[in-house]
Parts: sequence; C-alpha cells; structure tokens
Amino acid sequence: MCKHILNAQVAIRAACCKKWFDCPECHAENANHPLQKTDEMIFMCKKCRKAFRKTVEDYEDADEYCPHCDNHYVIEAKTPKAVLGVEGDDARVDNRMIKDDRARDQSHSVFAQDDLDSRLG
Repeated sequence: MCKHILNAQVAIRAACCKKWFDCPECHAENANHPLQKTDEMIFMCKKCRKAFRKTVEDYEDADEYCPHCDNHYVIEAKTPKAVLGVEGDDARVDNRMIKDDRARDQSHSVFAQDDLDSRLG
C-alpha cells in the first residue's frame, strides 16, 4: 500500500526492474536505481487484479478506465497531510472520556436511609 498516494487505483510495473510499484516515489525508496522512462506502461488494477497495457502516444480519455472492470483509475491523488489535533475522539459524540465531577445523589440507595437499624430489627 502506497504511503504517498492514498487512493492509488492501479499498480505500475517498472520497466527497469520488472517490479510493481504504486507510485514513482515508492520505486525511488525501494530500488537502488532510477526509474526508466518508457512509452508503454503496464498497469494492474487494484479492484479486479488484472493487468493491462497502455501506450503514451495513443492515450485517450477513454483509457482512464480499466478495460476489465471499468474502474476509473485516473483520479485526483489524495496525499497525506500533517494534521494537528487533540488526542481522543470528539467529546460531543463519545463523552465517556470526560470525568463527571458532580456530586451524586445518594438518596436512592437502600443503605443510605437513617432509620435502617430500626427497620431491620
């Protein structure tokens, strides 16, 4: 799974080492050589797990879909962004993490009655 592009729909086979990568950054991290440029690209759809080839010269708008399952693989990439937030869930949704410091009413207990000794005999 790619940590650079969170919504990668296809894996790309690198022409230089014949290995599958989700993005060029993944290839740069895992390989000890630069990525070889080529006119023919080999993709593997992550939805149907089938491979297909596309050439750069005759690439059209209809080529943005997997030929096997019609998965749209040319989409805007979602990249991870640094977020500063509060640890824990939203207190408005799940308020179990907030301690209730209010005094509880003890009058509902059976053992809190003043005349308990006279009633038990």
